[in-house]
Amino acid sequence: MEIFFQLFWLFFILSVLTPYLQQQMLLGARARKMAELERKRKSRVITLIHRQEAVNFLGIPISRFISIDDSEQVLRAIRLTDKNVPIDLILHTPGGLVLAAEQIAEALLRHPAKVTVFVPHYAMSGGTLIALAADEIVMDENAVLGPVDPQLGQYPAASILKVLEKKPIQEIDDQTLILADMAEKALKQVKATVKNLLLKRLPEERAEEVATLLSQGTWTHDYPIDVAQAREMGLPVSTEMPLEVYELMDLYPQAQGGKPSVQYVPIPYRHQEPRRP
Repeated sequence: MEIFFQLFWLFFILSVLTPYLQQQMLLGARARKMAELERKRKSRVITLIHRQEAVNFLGIPISRFISIDDSEQVLRAIRLTDKNVPIDLILHTPGGLVLAAEQIAEALLRHPAKVTVFVPHYAMSGGTLIALAADEIVMDENAVLGPVDPQLGQYPAASILKVLEKKPIQEIDDQTLILADMAEKALKQVKATVKNLLLKRLPEERAEEVATLLSQGTWTHDYPIDVAQAREMGLPVSTEMPLEVYELMDLYPQAQGGKPSVQYVPIPYRHQEPRRP
């Protein structure tokens, strides 16, 4: 019986410690891969990667977005970087708080050395706003950016303004009128920010056109802007993605809530010519 209790406590301790040890090993692997990329590119590497995370032991998935905490950490990393040291920002995010994204974008814009943003999969909304501050945007061939039109709650600001065009003002309730006023201000503010970021590389007239295209509700908020379309806008897009960026992304696994939806053999497959008889 005593052996049974000893085995029980040993199992309990291992069950408690194993997730912690696994997490520490994962953090260590991320730090080593970031250091490897920094040595290769002689830069400061910053990651802004948003995945679904599991809450404690309950395994409840929550979505993560660009927040004030994120902007505080990124701004601190930029302050700790010498003005002559390039910055490489690895970006994987659905977007988030406009204020936080603008803070990060403006800080990157003011950094004197080269700023490169890597987008291995997607950088939507506020993520695109941050990418616009870069001297170079390195995208995977299948990666996408997105529109930066502001959202008020669950509604796009541009769509709220459309209500004023569709109905007489006497038929519109006060709450909608207040939202419309806020929407108009939000659209102007975001457009001004985008234009200011674009003026770094585009003439004023073209910067005005692209800022309008991205911020004024031209598309739905989840519209994917691919590499070709981003280049047509005049954005400095490259597809020369370092292998280390993909390897680093592998160290940010999506939280598993059950059986995986996608499965494959995780090794490169190469075409083999048939042998001649």
